[in-house]
Parts: sequence; C-alpha cells; structure tokens
Amino acid sequence: MEDKSERSDRHPQAHVDIYEKQPVPFGLVRFGVAPDHPEVKNVINTFTQTAHSGRCAFWGNVEVGRDVTVPELREAYHAVVLSYGAEDHRALEIPGEELPGVCSARAFVGWYNGLPENQELKPDLSCDTAVILGQGNVALDVARILLTPPEHLEKTDITKAALGVLRQSQVKTVWLVGRRGPLQVAFTIKELREMIQLPGTRPILDPVDFLGLQDRLKGTAWRQSTMLTEVPRPRKRLMELLLRTAMEKPGREEAAHWASASRAWGLRFFRSPQQVLPSPDGRGAAGVRLAVTRLEGVGEATRAVPTGVMEDLPCGLVLSSIGYKSRPIDPSVPFDSKLGVIPNVEGRVTDVPGLYCSGWVKRGPTGVIATTMTDSFLTGQTLLQDLKAGLLPSGPRPGSAAIQALLSSRGVQPVSFSDWEKLDAEEVARGQSTGKPREKLVDPQEMLCLLGH
Repeated sequence: MEDKSERSDRHPQAHVDIYEKQPVPFGLVRFGVAPDHPEVKNVINTFTQTAHSGRCAFWGNVEVGRDVTVPELREAYHAVVLSYGAEDHRALEIPGEELPGVCSARAFVGWYNGLPENQELKPDLSCDTAVILGQGNVALDVARILLTPPEHLEKTDITKAALGVLRQSQVKTVWLVGRRGPLQVAFTIKELREMIQLPGTRPILDPVDFLGLQDRLKGTAWRQSTMLTEVPRPRKRLMELLLRTAMEKPGREEAAHWASASRAWGLRFFRSPQQVLPSPDGRGAAGVRLAVTRLEGVGEATRAVPTGVMEDLPCGLVLSSIGYKSRPIDPSVPFDSKLGVIPNVEGRVTDVPGLYCSGWVKRGPTGVIATTMTDSFLTGQTLLQDLKAGLLPSGPRPGSAAIQALLSSRGVQPVSFSDWEKLDAEEVARGQSTGKPREKLVDPQEMLCLLGH
C-alpha cells in the first residue's frame, strides 16, 4: 500500500492523503489474507472509519514512482511516509526455476485473491502432487487452499476463476519442504491446527524427524539449542502439537477422519532444493531434487548444511514460498538492495529529512498485520516528534491540490474512497446471487469503466 502522508492520530490539524497503486484500498488485507479467514479482514472496518474522516483522503490508481515522483510529493506535503510493503518474492536461484509448473506462492495467493497483476497465472492443477518450498504461514495458506474441498470455499470471497480451477484440481498430496527442522518452522499454531483438522485430508509426519524433540521440550537440551532460559509459550505449544500429531496414536474420531481422507499433506524437514527437474518433454516440472541437510550452530544461528546425500521428490507443481522482498520505488529514495529495505532510523529515511517509512519496507518482510500496525504507530510518533521539534517545513503546503493537478496533466484518473464504495457495492451485489460475501472485480479497466472514468 502506498501511503504518502502527514500522518497522525494526535494532531488536531493534520490532513492525511493516502496514495495507492491499485484502484482499490486495503492492500494485503484484500490481496494477501486467505479467503477462508474472513475474521482477519475485520481490520477493514477500522480502515474505513479512518478513510471517512474529513481530514483523510484516499487516492487509488496512482502509482508513485511512475504517475507521480517522491520529490513531487515531498514538495507538496510537510511529510511523506512510504509504506508500500514487499511486492516481490525471493527467487530460488536454482536450475529449472523458469519451467512451466513453477511459480511463487506470492503469485498464487494473488491469483486466488484477485490481485489484477496475477490474473493471467492459470496454474495447472492436473497433477497428483504439489511441492511447496518453505514452511511459513503463506506456505500453509497455499497448501490449505489447494486441499480444501471446493464446496467449503464457495461462500468465501475467493475469485470465481480460481474456484473454477480448484474444482477441476487433481492435486491429492502437498509436501511442504524446509531446509531446517521442526524447531525452526515459521508457521504459527492456528494455521497448523487448521491443516490438521482440514476435512478430507490427513497429515504425513515422519516420527524420525521428531526423535529427541520431547527431551528438548522438557529439559536442558532445548535451552542449549535455542539459547533461551525458557521456551516461549507459543513456540512450545506449537512443538507439542507437532509432536502429538507425529508420535501419538490418533483418537477414535481423528483416526476415522484420517482413514477416510482422500488427500494428504506432509512436512519434509532437512531438505534444501537444488534443482527443479523437467518433465521428459521439457514442458513442465516433474519433481524437485533435494539435498539432505543437517543442522549446525545453536539458537538463532542454526543453519542447514548439506550432507552430500540427494533425493528426488516427484511432483507436477512447485510453489516457492521462501520470503518476500521490497523493490526500490523512486531513484530519489535510498534503498538497501541486499536487505531489501529503505535505510532508516526509527522510520526516518536516512539523509532525506521529512521522508519516513513504515511496515515491511522499513524493517523487512516479517510479522503479521498487528506487527505492522504497531510499527506504523511508531513511525507516526516519530513524525510527530519531528513536527514538535520544528524539523519539518513550517510554511503552508498545497497538498493534494498540487498533486491532483499534476495527475490530471498526465492523464491519470485517481479513484476516491467514495468511488471505492461504489465498486464495493457492485462486488457485494455480484456475490449475493451465489451466496458469497462479494465477487471481487479483478480487472482495473472494468473498475474504471464502472466509475465512468
């Protein structure tokens, strides 16, 4: 989300203008959160209240760095905040990555969530087995969407096109592959529990991967291996659930559920991808060559090193979910391409007074919506401190009037929040006929036509 503004919740005169690349608001809440997690999207209500304030304006369909530059924004406002997130994925950088049948989890999520740039994806789900490289929440989201019976997704805001493809899917098994072990998984307990309870599916966990983990959870070995005096409670609960699922005999109800399951998902630990293997005709993926790894080091420094043993995991679809990265937005804004962030101190962009950043572009692509909100509040406080200290320009600034004139001269037609509310009503109306909360509009041209632009 591109949020360029003089932001404040504690300044009675502050006026905030939000500039957004997409014609619609809400960024990752709309395009990142899984369709079967509607409760996570409730934050939209708070965002909407803010947008209705007389001192806040939303301008969608404006790409900063293309339609308007950061120096032009800095000229028009007392302060500018960059919070455009991490819209790129980290590449695998292995042979075969460019084959048909290989794509990023980020693009797959954008496809089923209606992100315009990913609507051409058309994933081929005619294979029996899919491999997801990565073991974070995004990887579990993708596995869950691939394995959820389509009728359970019918009443969500998943796109019509994606639902149609998932109905025809032949995928029966999904493997989630990680370089390190169970102690290092990046997903959280809520997402794991959903996978374990997923209708019509059963988990495949190799008890060998969990040997010795029980002792670690109870005793000193855990403390030495993580360099913590005490196991953080959420991590301990996650490990206990993994252990129970892998080692213990399921209860009668669970056993019956798993026995009748026609689909399965599994975690493969201590495996590092070396190559995507091509199908005989070279027109797709036939599997992934994995290096077997072992762990070296302790605590946060634990890393996976290859043992020299290789194995091939057959599949017809490969989704990489090994992280996101930000892109530079404008030549005038410093950017650390190694870390993929804008260099900053507490949200103040290095060497550019009056320019700030927040969220993933400030501290890297980690954390959930709540983490990012907290981070944004901190940047807001930093900006207010600078205002108080007289570090921001003091005279009047034209704000959106100057930017609207520039955009108009360039043939750019911004979408206002009241415009969005018309699109919102259209989506809700289209969804009603099929019992969905909405049928998302996925074509920016159609959106602009509906608004008479």
